[in-house]
Amino acid sequence: MNDSTIGRNYAETLLILAKKQGQQEEWGALIDAIAAAMQEDRTLKTFLESPKLAASQKIEILDKALGKRIPQVFLRFLETVVTKRRQMLIPVIATEYRGLIDESEDRIHASVTVAREPAGPEKDALARHLSRLLGKRVVPHITLNPAILGGLIVKVGDTVMDGSVRRRLATLRSRMLATVTR
Repeated sequence: MNDSTIGRNYAETLLILAKKQGQQEEWGALIDAIAAAMQEDRTLKTFLESPKLAASQKIEILDKALGKRIPQVFLRFLETVVTKRRQMLIPVIATEYRGLIDESEDRIHASVTVAREPAGPEKDALARHLSRLLGKRVVPHITLNPAILGGLIVKVGDTVMDGSVRRRLATLRSRMLATVTR
């Protein structure tokens, strides 16, 4: 099995546990925070991947560090991950968990490139319009690129919808050149 498949299995288990507690989003934030800490803190990553420390020692330290800060069921989940020697998959588990949450809530993420920063009402209208267009609740992730001149470019998965002024001008230019060369 590859890391993604294993991570998804653990994420599914975590989601089941989180739903029983009614804390899907909270637990998502917890697993995301731990994954981010692993990627940012070299000491934590070295501690978790060290073969010199037994799983029981790692669990003891995690219990002392997190025991009173996180739900006990979540802590037991982390301890199981460490016991099974899958702690280096926590970032993968976090990514898969977010994907499962999105699936369960019929939500997708869209990368939206615009020429200028949209105001709050424009962002909301954009999210509503994309949601209607795609048939799912869309969470837009907006990036700025003045080079597109105006309009927007939307990427959802492998699909790209380019409604930029720059593309429209390029299309118009190629049509005009095609007409002139005939």
